[in-house]
Amino acid sequence: MLKQKIQEDLKSAMLAKDGIRLSVIRMLKSAIQYYEIQKGGAGYEATDEDVTEVIGKEVKKRKESIELFEKGGRMEAAEKERSEAKILETYLPEQLSEEEIYHIINDAITQVGAESMADMGKVMGVLMSKIKGKADSTLVSNLVRQKLTQ
Repeated sequence: MLKQKIQEDLKSAMLAKDGIRLSVIRMLKSAIQYYEIQKGGAGYEATDEDVTEVIGKEVKKRKESIELFEKGGRMEAAEKERSEAKILETYLPEQLSEEEIYHIINDAITQVGAESMADMGKVMGVLMSKIKGKADSTLVSNLVRQKLTQ
């Protein structure tokens, strides 16, 4: 289970005295616990899919922060966020390439018979079940939008 791997990595980061990794993993464990409480209280146990979703949200937060810090000229803070995102990404499944995403988008468009932007919701519904955790949803949304407006 992914949650167990995170716990093991927390222990090894403590032993190695790896400050940034330790901090990121502690934050991640906290985010997972918060998710579990939101989902069902003390008795709810997050699945690997749940943990992947939490990690994806945390990576997305870091990427948004990087963009804002760079716009504000705070390169040191942006670099810190970038290193945190890299640590978090090690727990995510291998990300799909744009070419693979395009192929899946084309299949989904054919499957639902989409012809215009009005069908975007149907396409995204089919897509997200296939690529959840394997691609950035913003990127996927933008690619679908491009394809449907051609």
